[in-house]
Amino acid sequence: MRKNILILGGTGFFGIHAINYLINLGHQINIATRGTSGNPFAGYAKHIILDRTIPESMAYALYDLPDFDVVIDNLVFCSNDVKNLLDVIKPKRYVYSSTIAVYDENLQMDMPESHFDSKSPGLVWCDRESLPYGERKRQAERAVFQAYEYIPAVALRIPYVVGADDYTKRLYFYVEHVVNEKPMYIDNLDERLSFITSKDAGAFLAWSALQDFTGPINGAGGGTFSLKEIIAYVEDKTGKKAQYSPDGEPGAYNERWSFSTSVKRAESLGFTFSDMTEEMFPLLDYYIDMARSSL
Repeated sequence: MRKNILILGGTGFFGIHAINYLINLGHQINIATRGTSGNPFAGYAKHIILDRTIPESMAYALYDLPDFDVVIDNLVFCSNDVKNLLDVIKPKRYVYSSTIAVYDENLQMDMPESHFDSKSPGLVWCDRESLPYGERKRQAERAVFQAYEYIPAVALRIPYVVGADDYTKRLYFYVEHVVNEKPMYIDNLDERLSFITSKDAGAFLAWSALQDFTGPINGAGGGTFSLKEIIAYVEDKTGKKAQYSPDGEPGAYNERWSFSTSVKRAESLGFTFSDMTEEMFPLLDYYIDMARSSL
């Protein structure tokens, strides 16, 4: 059945993959942004301009619109972001991008969704500046599953998203520093980190919007990597040696200790993630070429 879907923050990174997935399935798409980047889906999606940090802007832009079957939200950074949206509209289903940062207080390997309980006490209404990132994301989940528990909702807990289209360039940081022999300070060379491709993240987001399960759900590519492994691969491919220094530029993944999440729930519901051991090294090759071209 064709669904009327609103997507907040879908014009960049893995949101683009989600929108393309849904357009190809024939769904009615509405994108909501601040309007600074235009509408890359002109002719395929209606464009709604708003600022989700301003309640009045949300109310003005979304007032009296037809009911949405699904709202996909890529712009949730605190509990007030949830409030600004769900006080204005009541979708039949709400799916949003959370993060593995909700587990930050107790990182482990193979963490199940129960490792953080969204319904645990302690909901605080906060903005994007008032608390550390992980705590803001925990409060956003508490808002969704406590204050708006009457709305069927899903929180996608995903790790670092990587891909050729990654605007954050966090993984590229390490490649570029090795290729250009720039000093860097890394405090977690041996820690094992989890990743997901932007294509998988977008597909997972879109797929979740069309299902009927609710609650938090983990997503991640298969396998974990240490920065030592990643850097060694770049060194081997380029003949360059990483330059480490306490005075070097801090690593983009610093202060992140070993973690991974169990994706058994997602797999049992029918979603299959890519194996990152097959995705990581071709991506590093792409980044190596990119770094060399900048010399």
